[in-house]
Amino acid sequence: MARAGALLALWVLGAAAHPQCLDFRPPFRPPQLLRLCAQYSDFGCCDEGRDAELTRRFWDLASRVDAAEWAACAGYARDLLCQECSPYAAHLYDAEDPFTPLRTVPGLCQDYCLDMWHKCRGLFHHLSTDQELRALEGNRARFCRYLSLDDTDYCFPYLLVNKNLNSNLGHVVADAKGCLQLCLEEVANGLRNPVAMVHARDGTHRFFVAEQVGLVWAYLPDRSRLEKPFLNISWAVLTSPWQGDERGFLGIAFHPSFRHNRRLYVYYSVGIRTSEWIRISEFRVSEDDENAVDHSSERILLEVKEPASNHNGGQLLFGDDGYLYIFTGDGGMAGDPFGTFGNAQNKSALLGKVLRIDVDRKERGLPYGIPPDNPFVDDPAAQPEVYALGVRNMWRCSFDRGDPASGAGRGRLFCGDVGQNKFEEVDLVERGGNYGWRAREGFECYDRSLCANSSLNDVLPIFAYPHTIGKSVTGGYVYRGCEYPNLNGLYIFGDFMTGRLMSLHENPGTGQWHYSEICMGHGQTCEFPGLINNYYPYIISFGEDEAGELYFMSTGEPSATAPRGVIYKIIDPSRRAPPGKCQIQPAQVKIRSRLIPFVPKEKFIPKTRSTARPTARAPTRAPRRRRPTVAPSPPTPRPARPTQQPGSRRGGGRRRGRLNSANRAFRDGDVRLVLTGHRARRQPAPKEESGEKRDATPRKHANLQNPESKVKPRT
Repeated sequence: MARAGALLALWVLGAAAHPQCLDFRPPFRPPQLLRLCAQYSDFGCCDEGRDAELTRRFWDLASRVDAAEWAACAGYARDLLCQECSPYAAHLYDAEDPFTPLRTVPGLCQDYCLDMWHKCRGLFHHLSTDQELRALEGNRARFCRYLSLDDTDYCFPYLLVNKNLNSNLGHVVADAKGCLQLCLEEVANGLRNPVAMVHARDGTHRFFVAEQVGLVWAYLPDRSRLEKPFLNISWAVLTSPWQGDERGFLGIAFHPSFRHNRRLYVYYSVGIRTSEWIRISEFRVSEDDENAVDHSSERILLEVKEPASNHNGGQLLFGDDGYLYIFTGDGGMAGDPFGTFGNAQNKSALLGKVLRIDVDRKERGLPYGIPPDNPFVDDPAAQPEVYALGVRNMWRCSFDRGDPASGAGRGRLFCGDVGQNKFEEVDLVERGGNYGWRAREGFECYDRSLCANSSLNDVLPIFAYPHTIGKSVTGGYVYRGCEYPNLNGLYIFGDFMTGRLMSLHENPGTGQWHYSEICMGHGQTCEFPGLINNYYPYIISFGEDEAGELYFMSTGEPSATAPRGVIYKIIDPSRRAPPGKCQIQPAQVKIRSRLIPFVPKEKFIPKTRSTARPTARAPTRAPRRRRPTVAPSPPTPRPARPTQQPGSRRGGGRRRGRLNSANRAFRDGDVRLVLTGHRARRQPAPKEESGEKRDATPRKHANLQNPESKVKPRT
C-alpha cells in the first residue's frame, strides 16, 4: 500500500489548486514552444497562435511608449500580457465563473503593483480600456487595491512561487484522501435502462444506445437523436418492468467491416415456449436508410437455454482478430448449482464462459465458424466455441485500444465479473484462462473442495473489492481518448449498487494495479457551462465513442420501462489536449428521420456571488467592477435520488420489486406485456414474413443434460 500511495502521489495534485483558462476549460501542454510567454511552454492556456497575438500586442505597446519608458517597462508589459497564458488565468482575471465581468488586467500582488505604479503607471493607459482603472491612476493606494484579488494566493507574481499551486501542476486533481476529482457532461437522457453505447467504426462518429426493452437509438455527433429507432425488437425481447430484472436486450456490436457489409450483432433474452434462452443474432442495415436496421434480415447464430432468470451475461465485442467474443453468465441462481462442478467449470457447457466465433464463415452445419486457435478446439470433451471459462456473470468488458503513441496495451481484454456474497472482481481475460468460479470468488475460496484441486490452475483477478465498497461491478474501459491526456492508461469502472466510480492504474515496471476512487470535483471545479458534478447512482454500463472518449450510463430507477437513464461523458478538469488537436471530421450521413435536439436534464445554475467587499477593506475603495444586480434563477428541482437499493442486483438472486404507475404506461416500443395481478405474461409475438432460406441452422445449446459426470472438468 505504501508503494501504491507513492505512485499515486506522482500523478495527482492537491485539491486546493484548480487550474483554469479564460475559456473556462483546463490548461494544456502547447505543441510548440512559445516565444513571448516562454515560461508557459510546458503547461498553460496559450498555443503558438495565441502567443503570436500577444506578441503583436506587445510590440504595439512598444510603439506607443517612448524608448526610455519602454526600456523600464517592457518586462512589466510582458508579465501582464502573458498572464492570459497562465494555467491559473481564470483566477488571475477573477473569471472563476462565466457570469462575472472579466478583468482587463490580471490581479496583482500589492508590492508588485506599488513598484510598477511608481515606474510605469502610464503603461496601464495603453493596456486597459477600464475607465474606472484609468480614473484611479493618480492614487497609488486605491489603484493597487483595485487591482488586488480577494484570494491573494492567486495574485501575480506570488502565484509563481506558491508550492501548493505549482507542485505537480497539470496532473489529475485528487482530494486529501486521494480520490480523483473529475467532472461530467450530460450527453443523452430519457432512456430506459441504457445497457450499451457503441459506435460503428465507420467514420460517421454516430453512437448507438441500446435500451433494455429492445430498442437501439442512433445519435449524431452533435448529440441530436433520430426520432425513428435504429432497431426495434422489443416485441421479441424477454424482460419486465420489475426493478433489477436482468433479462432483456443486453448487447450490441458492429462488424469491423460494417462500413462495407452493414452487419451488426445483438444479444438478447427470449422466451421459447416455456423456457428462457439467450439469443445471438445478426442483422443488416437497410439498403434504403443507413440509420435503420432491416428487421427482416435477422439471422440467428446461437441460442443457449437459461436455467434461471439471472446471470445472463450480455456483452458482445469484436477483437482485433476479427472474431466475435460472447460473454455468458453461469445460468443463474446462487453458487452455480448446476451439475457436479457448476456450469462455469464445465467445458462442455456454454454458460459461464467467454466464447469466440467467426461470423464470416460457416462450418460443421453451424451458421458461424470456429477460430482454429480456440484453446479447446481439439478437446472432444469441450465446446469448441469456448475461449475462457470459470466466469460467474461478466457484466461489461472492453478491449484496450492501446497507448496512442506506442500502442502498448492494445488488445488487452478487461472484464468486470459480478461476485456472489463477498467480492467483486476485475479480470484480464486471456485465451484458455480459467477465472476460478465457482471454486473461487475474488481472491478467496468459495467452494473449498474445488479450490483445493491442484488442477484448477485459475487466473487471479487484477483487482477485487469487498461488498463493503460495492456489490455489483460494472466493467469499464481503459481511457485512450485524445481530449484528456492525463487519463491515458487509466481503467475506469463502477459499481451498480453503490454508484461508486473507481479506477485502476498499472505500474509498468511491476505490472501491479493500483486503485483510486473517483469523486466528482469539489467547489468550483465543475461549475462551468456544460459541466456537472452529480449523476444518477445506478451505473449500468460504460461506453466509448469513435474518437475514444469515455462515457457511462446510469439511471435513477433501474427498471426497463422507467425513462430515467442518462449518459455522461467523463471530463478531466485538470488538463486537456491543445486546441485543435482532437478535431474530428465525421463522414456524412443521410438523414431520413426527424432529428430531436439534445436538451440537458441537468441545468447549469451559477452560484450567486456576494457583491459586498470584505470589512477589512478601506471604505474609500473604488468599486472594482460592476457585477450583476439580479440573482440567478433558483435551480430547477431535480428528481430525488432513490433512498433504497434496487430490489436485486446482477450478482444475486432476483427479487420482485413493486410495479409502479410509470411502468404500466407502456408506450410505443415498450415491451409488450399483459399484466395479470402481480405477474407479467407475454403476448405471442407477431409472425414475420419469411426471409431468404438459411443454409445453416442456429446453434441451440439446451444445457439440460450436462455430460460433466462423464467428462472430467478442467479443475
